[in-house]
Amino acid sequence: MKIGSIEVLPVLDGDARLPLDMAVRHVRGSAWDCPHQPLDAEGRVHMGIGAFLVRSRDRTVLVDLGAGNGFIHEAFTTGDLPANLIGAGVAPEDVTDVVFTHLHVDHVGWATTQGRPTFPRATYRVHAADWAYFLHGAGAEDTMSEALAPLEAQLETFDEEVELLPGLRARPAPGHTPGSTVFVLSDAGERALLLGDVVHTVNELTDPEWEGMFDVDRRAANAVRAAIADELAATGDLFAPAHLPGLSFGRLVTAGGLREFRFRSDDPQ
Repeated sequence: MKIGSIEVLPVLDGDARLPLDMAVRHVRGSAWDCPHQPLDAEGRVHMGIGAFLVRSRDRTVLVDLGAGNGFIHEAFTTGDLPANLIGAGVAPEDVTDVVFTHLHVDHVGWATTQGRPTFPRATYRVHAADWAYFLHGAGAEDTMSEALAPLEAQLETFDEEVELLPGLRARPAPGHTPGSTVFVLSDAGERALLLGDVVHTVNELTDPEWEGMFDVDRRAANAVRAAIADELAATGDLFAPAHLPGLSFGRLVTAGGLREFRFRSDDPQ
C-alpha cells in the first residue's frame, strides 16, 4: 500500500486469540457485536501481532516489533517477524529506524536478540515517558528492563509531537501507556494513521462505551480514543490499529447517523 510515495506493509509476527474480557469491556455490559472481528467458537477475539514496514526515500522503518519468540502465553503464537521481513526483502542491517507506539511486551519482542539490538544500524525511538515508566518506573519489570536496556546506545526519545522523519510524525496519545504514540504518515496530500493500542478493536471507535482492558490511565485513554474517532470520521483517513487480524487498514465512515468501520479492501475501486 502507498501513501503518496511512502510504502507501508504489515509484517506479521503471529497472532493471538484472547478471551474478550482480556481485550475490551463494555461499560454497560453489552454483548459483543462486531462482524469485522467476530468471536470464535470459544468466545475469543482474533488479533494480529507484528509490525508495520515503512519505506520512504532512503529510510527503512519498522513501527513496533511484535512479541518475539521468547514471549510464552497460551493465547499467543508468535516468532515469525524475522522470516517475514526477509520475505519482504529486508535484512536486519537494512533497517534504519525503529519507532515504538509504546513499550508493552507484544510490541517490543524483537527489539533485542541474545542481548544485542536486533537491528544493528537502526536508531530506536520512543516517547520519553514510556522509556521512564517501563525501564525505571511503576511499569518496570526485570525481564523487560534487561531486554530493552541494550537499546540505550541507539536510542532517541521524544516528548512532544514531532516529525521524526520526512512523512513520519509522532503524535503523543497518552492513556494506554504514559507515552503511547500515534504515528501519522503523510505525503502528496494523503495520510494514514498507525494507532498502536489506542484501540484494540474497531468497536472502540464505533461505540465509545467499549474500552480497553490494559490502559494504564483509563480516563485519558478513553478521551484520546474519542478524539481519534472524531478525527477519523471527519477526515476519512486510512488507519490501522496494532491488532486487527492481518494488521489490516480501514476507514471510519458515517452512514445513517452511525459510525461504521470498513476495511480498505472494501474501498470503491
